[in-house]
Amino acid sequence: MMSFNTVWIPDKNQLKKQYNDYHAHFVVLLKRLEDYLRSIVKVSALPAYKTRVKSFDSYYEKLLKFPPADPSIKFPVVTDLIGIRIVCPFLQNLGEVENILVKNFTVKEVERKGADRTFREFGYESTHVLADIPESFTVGLLLPENLIFEVQIRTILQDAWAEVEHELIYKFEFSPFDFPLKRKFASINASLSLADILFQEIRDAQNSLNTELDKRREQFYSRADEFTKDLLGDSSEIEEKSNEGVMNISALETIDSMIFHAIRAHNRGDFPTAETLYTKILNQKPNALVASIVYKHRGMAFFAQGAYKNAYKDFSASLDENPKNFRSYYYAGIVLMMMDKNLEAITMFTKSLEINGYQAHVYFRRALAYFQENQLILALHDLDNASALGLPLEEEKKLRAAIAKKIDMV
Repeated sequence: MMSFNTVWIPDKNQLKKQYNDYHAHFVVLLKRLEDYLRSIVKVSALPAYKTRVKSFDSYYEKLLKFPPADPSIKFPVVTDLIGIRIVCPFLQNLGEVENILVKNFTVKEVERKGADRTFREFGYESTHVLADIPESFTVGLLLPENLIFEVQIRTILQDAWAEVEHELIYKFEFSPFDFPLKRKFASINASLSLADILFQEIRDAQNSLNTELDKRREQFYSRADEFTKDLLGDSSEIEEKSNEGVMNISALETIDSMIFHAIRAHNRGDFPTAETLYTKILNQKPNALVASIVYKHRGMAFFAQGAYKNAYKDFSASLDENPKNFRSYYYAGIVLMMMDKNLEAITMFTKSLEINGYQAHVYFRRALAYFQENQLILALHDLDNASALGLPLEEEKKLRAAIAKKIDMV
């Protein structure tokens, strides 16, 4: 006698009826999951979301390719029946999102598709995370047993490649065998992969630069704040940073690298190195926008050393290069106040506010200058504006008390 292996053949019509009964509940579940992900996925760059419930035809086709081990299951589920794609700008974000998913869900599997390809190969790249659905998301819903959901994590360029590859190859079951054509595909994929790496390197450089810029601004404002404390009767020592390390200035060639290292030297108190690098950049005659920024930085270095005349000269040069640089007007105003030129400082603060009227700290500094000139009503008006824009309460209270004291003395 001949024996035959029993093969499970799914009843398409029966499955479709069940799928239709579930579909509306799938949609609600998907929305709940998406809303939750949007609330917890906080990464360095804002991602985009794409969601879908797998169509019945796609579901059935996949079921035929991967039949369930247990034929008794009434409605076999596939892993990507409920799918969410999180598309991130940078490679760094992929790991950030994956870590968030692992912390917030019971993850069954993480697959990095395309990670094992050689440099000669091209194709789909993506991180796929399979996770259980928390019970709190299924309340009031009719769902099949053992349902899980899939999150695909990609960069923008990986997503673009996947979409194009799907249209050119997967959708038409076409695989290029002709060598020149394969080489074109490989070249496109390599270019996109390289672009992802370069975008990440640029973002890393920006983050490093922004960190140094924040430190430098804090140093500048700390010296200005000491002057403010003296005016309002609360003085303390100015903390100077010590020099650290030696830098090979001659090895720096690009303006970007010189700016970064100049600001880093500035932050650690190595003002001679910072000034040398700023000057070297200016000697290269950069465009007006770059020159304005560099003059502003060098002016801040002079300011940190108490060289107020040189600082004011550089802030003025910054404005000559870019008259819309509202921060240089603000910095020039602070220097003028330190030089006891309050009326000129008021003019600078006013010009800064004419360009950007949403600067609480500039209103506060102009209020201080008005206070110094005994124009107390104008000082109060500026203080009210600064407070409305979010000036810290402690700073407002000190100046308001000093103004009230002066008014009582009049």
